[in-house]
Amino acid sequence: MDPRAGTPAQPQDLIDVDAVVGAYYDLHPDPDDPAQKVVFGTSGHRGSSLDSAFNEDHIVAITQAIIEYRRSQGTDGPLYIGRDTHALSLPAWESALQVLAAAGVEVRVDARDSWTPTPAVSHAILTANGATTVDGVRTSGPGLADGIVVTPSHNPPRDGGFKYNPPHGGPAGSEATSWIADRANEILRTGVGQVKRVPLSVAVSVPSTQKHDFLTAYVDDLQNVIDVDAIREAGVRIGADPLGGASVEYWGEIGERYGLDLTVVNPTVDPAWSFMTLDWDGKIRMDCSSPYAMASLRHRMEPAADGTTPYDIATGNDADSDRHGIVTPDAGLMNPNHYLAVAISYLYGTGDDGARRPGWPSSAAVGKTLVSSALIDRVVAGLGRKLVEVPVGFKWFVPGLLDGSVAFGGEESAGGSFLRLDGRVWTTDKDGIILALLASEILAKTGRTPSQHHADLVERYGESWYARVDAPASLEEKATLAKLSPDQVTATTLAGEDITAKLTNAPGNDAAIGGLKVTTENAWFAARPSGTENVYKIYAESFVSAEHLEQVQAEAKDVVSDALGGAE
Repeated sequence: MDPRAGTPAQPQDLIDVDAVVGAYYDLHPDPDDPAQKVVFGTSGHRGSSLDSAFNEDHIVAITQAIIEYRRSQGTDGPLYIGRDTHALSLPAWESALQVLAAAGVEVRVDARDSWTPTPAVSHAILTANGATTVDGVRTSGPGLADGIVVTPSHNPPRDGGFKYNPPHGGPAGSEATSWIADRANEILRTGVGQVKRVPLSVAVSVPSTQKHDFLTAYVDDLQNVIDVDAIREAGVRIGADPLGGASVEYWGEIGERYGLDLTVVNPTVDPAWSFMTLDWDGKIRMDCSSPYAMASLRHRMEPAADGTTPYDIATGNDADSDRHGIVTPDAGLMNPNHYLAVAISYLYGTGDDGARRPGWPSSAAVGKTLVSSALIDRVVAGLGRKLVEVPVGFKWFVPGLLDGSVAFGGEESAGGSFLRLDGRVWTTDKDGIILALLASEILAKTGRTPSQHHADLVERYGESWYARVDAPASLEEKATLAKLSPDQVTATTLAGEDITAKLTNAPGNDAAIGGLKVTTENAWFAARPSGTENVYKIYAESFVSAEHLEQVQAEAKDVVSDALGGAE
């Protein structure tokens, strides 16, 4: 923990924007250096131009690889491309457009020449592919749309990011990203000079490049996924903080379009993010689930001497608006796991006027990642619904959201999406805007804040203690951990309880989790190798006590170490 965590950024904390952008063009990656190759994580390729990990060569190569991949899949409809407010996003957007235009790809760019949240791109792809029609969404065949979002999400200002969303509208699966990354790295090795490009002035003016009003299409459709009338009629006072990200203009339009008592708390866009408070490690990071990054909004919600607060609900989003943070007057910033449990309980439950979402299929399951709180498991069981537990990554929720078999998918990292009021798909990528608005709907319809609802869930299902810690691991150990089998775990107890399951595949879809999860009656831990550091991550939870959680964490390291030793 950095001693300045939660305090305002100082001049020495800020990036030199010109240097970051200059390095994007001036530095060229070494294709034989693993740290400078194209690597797609769960949310695309990310890195900093200053480290030769996100430079023009990367974007030219990735874009060409995407062009070739979509052709191989028969995808020949429009490609919707959006960008966030990071300093590297505009240069990368321009480079990509030059390559796309040269290849004759039908491209749809923002009509306002502005920023576009990730969920707005997903929404555009799905709408183009039939999300709002009775026939439903098509994901294969000619004429289909896909998309690119230029964003490193909540990463620090020095970073850039680039991700591909195929016709299903969600994050590309590993088969697609592996193909794209391999082809992009091949292009890097042979030289990006082979890739055809046109000048930017030509790229923005060719007939194949057309404008699309992402903002209007998304905002106008919100009434079909959120009960905005209830929010307006209840007079909920909303404070929305875009954290300098792509949702800044969207929140203002949402308030005006639906007549809400909504204030954009901070409309400033600054690629250095000089207005941010520092995250836990002293870095500027737009993580709306972090109490340190959200310190300014939390302070705004502290009660005055007379007990009043400026807003009934305050919310935050990260730079591309695919994550949400919820701040209430009675509890401050909610833990993402707590809010997910409340959202599920509300959406699948009933009120005085009947089912909250009567248009949802009665058999629709609840989706969660296996490192999310077991409180969700208990809530889902109490609702009599099916739980679909999947590996880390929102891509696993895409099929269920598309066909309505999963009405809600959520991640412990404050990401989620859910179906429209009529049961059809809304987005297949995370949507921090609708999760933020849902908090106001919950207050409007029930008269109680999400944090008060969480207190009810704790009273019914028990209090839990949840945390994530890291443990050192070599590259070889990380590779071994990712391929463990349950029989390599010899432990029979964990923190005084019998082990009830040893999982290396997710119970919801039998997909490999790339690590290990161990459960008992009142606790669990999951261990996964980091994709960027020589550590593995231990997620753990106890329904006994904070001390019991510490015991679970300590013994988890022993269990993993023994399993790794036995696997050698």
